[in-house]
Amino acid sequence: MSAARAAEGDSEGAHGAVLSLYLPALILGLGTSIAEPAVPVYARSFGVTFGVAALVLVAYGAGSAAATLPTGYLLDRVGRRRIILAGPLLTALASFLVASAHSFPELLVYRFIGGWAQQMWILGRLATITDSGGGRRGRQITGLYGMDSTGRLLGPAVGGFAAAWDIRAPFVIYGLLALLAIVPSFKLVRETRHLAARDARGEATGASLASFLVWPILVLFAIQLLASLTRGAIWGGTLDLFVVYAYGIGPETLGLLVTATSALGIPITFGMGHLMDRFGRKATLVPGLALLGCGLVSMAAVAYLGLSLTSYVISLFWVRASLSITSGSMQVLASDAAPAQSRGRFLGAWRLIAEGGQVLSPLTFAALADGPGFPTAFAFLACTSLGAALLLGVGVREKPRALARATTASGA
Repeated sequence: MSAARAAEGDSEGAHGAVLSLYLPALILGLGTSIAEPAVPVYARSFGVTFGVAALVLVAYGAGSAAATLPTGYLLDRVGRRRIILAGPLLTALASFLVASAHSFPELLVYRFIGGWAQQMWILGRLATITDSGGGRRGRQITGLYGMDSTGRLLGPAVGGFAAAWDIRAPFVIYGLLALLAIVPSFKLVRETRHLAARDARGEATGASLASFLVWPILVLFAIQLLASLTRGAIWGGTLDLFVVYAYGIGPETLGLLVTATSALGIPITFGMGHLMDRFGRKATLVPGLALLGCGLVSMAAVAYLGLSLTSYVISLFWVRASLSITSGSMQVLASDAAPAQSRGRFLGAWRLIAEGGQVLSPLTFAALADGPGFPTAFAFLACTSLGAALLLGVGVREKPRALARATTASGA
């Protein structure tokens, strides 16, 4: 009888995870991808130059980065549930405000708020999974990212049609989807801060950001920075820009490439979570980062030798597949290392480093491309990925639980 109740509880837990974790991730990813194609066109409608219009992207990233530390603090002070619920609600508000913007500076403010809101939801979910995920952390976190990627794959076509009807319509749709995404969470999301308090027994109290500046944590932060410096240019559209400039392809071909490579990565991302939970984090992260670095070396060779578009596409599929092996995996590593006494603040600091690397990556790539050239720019990304693989392989313990104990013992 007890076994039957346990099985029933597991079934209910899985059902709740689908409705409160995976479904919102899918819907929010869909909304994001519906709105994204309209952003540059909407910015141009205010009559600003290209350089000024690019600030709509910077504002969103700045909002996301600025939210990391304050949100981490609030997670520890007011709890996870309130942050998880507030994030999509603030996303909806920001989207409706974007659709009603009357000036470009006003648009930038609303985009900043949207970036802040997105970070709230991400950090809230990561903290909750860290508290309650147990041996399922890997598959839950990578599943979260996989569902987001699935939603993003479905949205651009819808956004394009909506924008053709009214340039403000995609943002209204995004706002409505954000409200829809959060509905199940009001009933299903439970506060898990008490679980962190239970796990924190025996830990030092009063942890601060300065307490993270110890050797085991600094190594992890360095790995995250290197990984973000690699992935920021890839996820940020830099590769799309390269193929347009280098091979002169049109939007139709580019769209097919983006769709095909994104679709390839989704099942890989879902599968990696199960492997991480069974064999450990390094079992997927080290090979994934190494393969990604080698794929970027092949891109550097393609650019240096001036090879055909076919050669570049082969390298692109290699890079995208390798990137999917590590998608969400760094967040799993962070969840293992986060000290229970200050999980929110730790995850906030981790996300700040990740966001910083994401911003610096395309800027560095562009500077190197305009200077020494594209081969050097790709070589830089290859070095950061291979460096992350090497540092993770030799500088981090194999078992996540041992890593977490080392973090606690360090006084974090």
